[in-house]
Amino acid sequence: MFVACLTPPNTRAAQLPNIVVFISDDLGRLETSVYGSKEVRTPMMEKLAASGMTFENAYVASPSCCPNRFSLLTGLMPARHGAHPNHSQPKPETKFLLPVLKKMGYHVASFGKVAHGRNKMEGVDFKSPKPREMSKDVVKYFSKTKVDGPVCLLVGDRRPHVAWSNESTYDSKKVTLPPYFIDTPETREHWARYLTDITGMDEEMGRIRNFSKKRFGKDFIFMFTSDHGGQWHMGKWTLYDAGTRIPLIVSWPGKIKAGLRTDAMVSWVDLIPTLIDLAGGGVPDGLDGRSFKPVLLGKTDSHRTEIYTTHTGDGVMNIFPIRSVRIGKYKLIHNLRPDAWFTNHSDRHRKDGAGAFWDSWDAAAKKDVRARQVLSAYYTRPKFEFFDLEKDPLELNNLADKLAVTGQFNSMQRKLAAWSKAQGDDLKPHREPYLRNEAIPKIEAPKRRRKK
Repeated sequence: MFVACLTPPNTRAAQLPNIVVFISDDLGRLETSVYGSKEVRTPMMEKLAASGMTFENAYVASPSCCPNRFSLLTGLMPARHGAHPNHSQPKPETKFLLPVLKKMGYHVASFGKVAHGRNKMEGVDFKSPKPREMSKDVVKYFSKTKVDGPVCLLVGDRRPHVAWSNESTYDSKKVTLPPYFIDTPETREHWARYLTDITGMDEEMGRIRNFSKKRFGKDFIFMFTSDHGGQWHMGKWTLYDAGTRIPLIVSWPGKIKAGLRTDAMVSWVDLIPTLIDLAGGGVPDGLDGRSFKPVLLGKTDSHRTEIYTTHTGDGVMNIFPIRSVRIGKYKLIHNLRPDAWFTNHSDRHRKDGAGAFWDSWDAAAKKDVRARQVLSAYYTRPKFEFFDLEKDPLELNNLADKLAVTGQFNSMQRKLAAWSKAQGDDLKPHREPYLRNEAIPKIEAPKRRRKK
């Protein structure tokens, strides 16, 4: 301890590991080869998994960009940092975590979509928000910028966020749709385009990793994750696992054993506290997030016993507050306004490369009973949903009314209520929802301005 205290700051900084974080946007965990897909091509992800640790139970704080990315940058859940609905801002007094890395001696550079939109990022030395071809900008920046100390490189790819690529490298007739979808040609076409963007994202991650090897050698931390699931039925904007359970792979040659998979439950609020801890820094007090460094270094195979996720809404598109807790194999979802319609951008705007397939779902529902059931379950939600994730990983069988799970259900309901209260969560929608005793009001697509 005494020797460490006498070590000059610049010497300590030189000993810090370089850090690279690559973030995908709207990527469903199951739409990758690492997590079970037999048709989606994500070879870079496979190489990363072979060199590090893959997390089976990583969750976001919220299944929409703004609140979850602020949770990443603050280590706080949405009710505490204040940006609960999408496209909102955190409380003025909210403290961010990147300044901690900067004070440790890191040169922090951000490329692409790391924060939400063009929101200010505290603690960065450089920020380029352009969410395309980030690898070219990364190479250009570091070839012209003198950086003596360790680097924390953050890269966010916009893919597979809508609108999906016009060109598809997958055969729409051969792709496998999730079993809870309505199978139409239009759905298949959009799904193939979505998968195409996933493969494109994976290729860009490969370019960033190749740059990192050339720049940093073998000794650097590489973390890959996604901000939530894709904008599909039961995905983004919902608290089903397809919306909140995300890919997470961490590699650090010589420190993290290669090719491992862990069942430890972790949250997005834990990510930067973990990176700070791995680099030997002190994690600030009072966070919701906490380091899972012991899991990465093989000292334990568990981290959290409970996972909480929250969703409030987004403007006029989605006004449907939801809260959730997972304990062990059980998951409880509390739909706070079951008297309201659930909607989101996908079914409301119905844009090409996003939700245009919804017209075909409506047409199918006029003829097919199952299609009508799918739409009914989408637009209307019961107050509580309760799932056994081991027996029902896709969350298709709601057990909330089954007597066999009454004790577990009641216990988790109390835990969720107590946690929400401790968070200072008022459990209210961000604006008046669309009540089910009235039709959902139509939303007109914004008019394009004429070029002068």
